[in-house]
Amino acid sequence: MQQLIVRGAPQIYQCSEGSWQKLPDYLKEWKLDKILLLHGSKSWQAAQKYLPDLKDFCVRKAYYGKEVTDDKKEELSQLIQTEQLQGVVAVGGGKVSDLAKAVCHELHIPVFILPTLAATCAAYSTLSVMYNPDGSMNRYDVFETASALVLIEPAVILHSPKELMIAGIGDTLAKWYEAAPLIEQMKYQPMEIKVASFAARKCRDVLLSDSLAALQAMDEQTLNQAFLNIVETNILLAGLVGGFGDDYGRTSGAHSIHDALTTLADSHKVLHGKKVAYGILVQLMIEGKVDEIKRLKDFYQLLALPGTLKEMDLELSESDYQKVGQRAALPNEQIHFLPQKITADIVIQAMKKLEKLA
Repeated sequence: MQQLIVRGAPQIYQCSEGSWQKLPDYLKEWKLDKILLLHGSKSWQAAQKYLPDLKDFCVRKAYYGKEVTDDKKEELSQLIQTEQLQGVVAVGGGKVSDLAKAVCHELHIPVFILPTLAATCAAYSTLSVMYNPDGSMNRYDVFETASALVLIEPAVILHSPKELMIAGIGDTLAKWYEAAPLIEQMKYQPMEIKVASFAARKCRDVLLSDSLAALQAMDEQTLNQAFLNIVETNILLAGLVGGFGDDYGRTSGAHSIHDALTTLADSHKVLHGKKVAYGILVQLMIEGKVDEIKRLKDFYQLLALPGTLKEMDLELSESDYQKVGQRAALPNEQIHFLPQKITADIVIQAMKKLEKLA
């Protein structure tokens, strides 16, 4: 077994109403005077009324630019160094968080994350997903240090687009289905892996039991416990799986399918979590777990998660299938962590079988 490295959690994590108002106190604790406030677009408009007064700090605001690329990382790094900024406060979704983490890791400065969505565990995790300029996925950069701070204001996420919460549920559901077959291959499970396994199973159980009530809370714009459970499952629990499980708790089949789909321009209109949710079913088909696919189908239909390419409005030509299959089966892809033999043709046949099963 390879050596495990635990990158468990941000230094400070809080999920409660009014938590964003404590940001100035934390910035003072870190003795920061000059910060970059990195933000999105629509999420920035929604978040502003919840933000604290930062008049005691020198704040340089910057729009993140929609993608997490090496060029954008370098651009922001130069800005921070030129203006001698001491840290980054990221306000937005997963890509804002990932870009902020990547920049701060390169410059060895603290990052403070205020997520506006619960669509991924990016606010909590110690990695960034890097993309190519054309929008296709490039790589994962894993960092040796965690974020300084994560503050979740539930009211902000309550008012976020429900479609993004559903995508987050799809992404987080993969934690169990991707980690379980990896962990099952281990003859001995160290305590770190036991923590990751518990968190992954808990992700699945909470999502299956509480998602509908959480989405109802968003419809009614009223906080309930199910909503809080889903928010923290998508962010905290999901982050713990990879944080404690290392390579045994991050990604395997489902995310490799997602990454392969990003090579198709038409897939860029489909949310990350929805492509991952589809990838879960392709992985299960490769594993021969058709009964589990059928069990999940009912849940998918209730949430309008895609179970087929057709449900993502994707029509693949034979050359498209070949492109996706070959990308998914590249030698360095995490799909090879599965115990099954993986080839491009095996991936393609699993995708086609899934369409027929529908």
